[in-house]
Parts: sequence; C-alpha cells; structure tokens
Amino acid sequence: MSVIRVPSAQVALSTASVYPERTPDAFELAARLGYDGVEIMVGADPVSQDVDVLERLVDHYQLPILAIHAPCLLVTQRVWGKDPWAKLKRAQQAAERVGAKTVVVHPPFRWQRDYARDFEVGLARMREETDVVFAVENMFPLRARGNKVVPYSPDWNPVEYDFPQVTLDLSHTAVSGSDAWEMFTKLGDRLAHLHLADGVGIPNRDEHLVPGRGNQPCAPILERLAGNGFDGLVVLEINTRKAASRTERIDDLAEGLAFARLHLAAAANA
Repeated sequence: MSVIRVPSAQVALSTASVYPERTPDAFELAARLGYDGVEIMVGADPVSQDVDVLERLVDHYQLPILAIHAPCLLVTQRVWGKDPWAKLKRAQQAAERVGAKTVVVHPPFRWQRDYARDFEVGLARMREETDVVFAVENMFPLRARGNKVVPYSPDWNPVEYDFPQVTLDLSHTAVSGSDAWEMFTKLGDRLAHLHLADGVGIPNRDEHLVPGRGNQPCAPILERLAGNGFDGLVVLEINTRKAASRTERIDDLAEGLAFARLHLAAAANA
C-alpha cells in the first residue's frame, strides 16, 4: 500500500502578482485558487501599508499572511518614511502582528551609505529581538553600453555574504545571468524563502514569467526542496500586468500554483 506524502512547504501568492489589481484582489484570487496564504508586497497601495485593513482581509478570506515584503524598491522609497531601518522595524512589527514568519528585504542601495555600512550588523541585532526571519533577496546588476553597474551594497548577490537567511528569486537569477542551480546549492539550509518565477535572461529586464515559461531550473529546485523536507515558503511572484483580461491573469496564477504543487508533490512522493 503506497503512502501519499504531503510536501512541507506552503505555497503563497505575492500581492505583486496581481498588479495592476490591488491587495484585496490578491486575497480574493489566492483564496479562490487554493493558495496557502499571501505575501504582502508593501507598496503604493494604501491597503498594503495598513495592518488594520490587512487583518480584516485575513478574517474575511480566512487566508493567512505568511510573509511581508518590506518596501525596498526605488518606487517605494517614501513608503513608511525614508529611514530604511524604520521601514524594516515596521515590517517586523507588521509580521509579528499578522503572524507572518518572514520579512523579505533587499540589499541596500549604494547611496544609502549609513544603512549599507551597518546592514549586516543591524540585521543581526534585529534577529536577536524577534522570531521573525529576515531573508535577504538576490537582486541583479544593470548593464549599460557593455558595462556592469551594481546599484547595491555590499552587492546584489547575498549568497557570498554571511546572511543566515536568504530569499532566492528565480527571475532575478535570469536577469543577472547567474547559475541559479549553483546559487541554490551554495545556499543550502540558508535558503529560507523562494520567489518562484522564471525568465530567459534578457539584460535589464526583470521578467517574472510564469514558472516553466523560461529557462530557469524551477522544477528541479522545487523537487529538491521537497525531497529535503523544506519547510520555508514558496511564493509565486510573477508579472501579470500585460494580461489581456482578468481571466488570463487568473489562468496564469492558477498555472503557477499548479506548477509548484506538481513539482513539490512529485519529489515528496518519489
């Protein structure tokens, strides 16, 4: 008699995946499609910034918030103020309040000199004050006229640095021209969080394709994670802004979830 094993990893939907729809729409679609929860991309949408409203959405849809993505993008430099440490503290407090176990954070920009200088030490200090995990995400360099420009400090790639928890983004590995499998294997137990997406590696274009539509090793990574009993979070973070209709957007979100479930379960039951 065979035994069906359920993968340990939960699969969440990033609210960024429904843009230009908004945070409440992400809850609605995640609940409808059967995601385990959502990751809140804190951004320009006022709902994403308001923990009171987020708690009401959790109650209404009976769907947990599993991660908070701090407002680290260029376009969110003024969200929750301009002090990057205050942003991280607020993200931590939001995560604690809604019961999310992870805060996703980007490496500092080079012009954030004080923040960049103290980033590793400051994160270590914050980790001592909370059970929330701060998972530093791999980013990518920019290319202009044959030159590589790195806007992050100490680097766009946290794999080579002493961060105990890392987010691996499989669209960012494509645009950076990285060997995603090598990064994945180097991280080992430091991999706390996976942004599931795909890409073909067009310079300066962060594609965030539906997994399986690019050339990144999405399936093997999911299967290895499941085989290793990964209990972190897999988050579908794709770009659906060019979807011709809401139906097409929903189809993409459903396809991404099915891809994740299929490859997680395939390894768990191998």
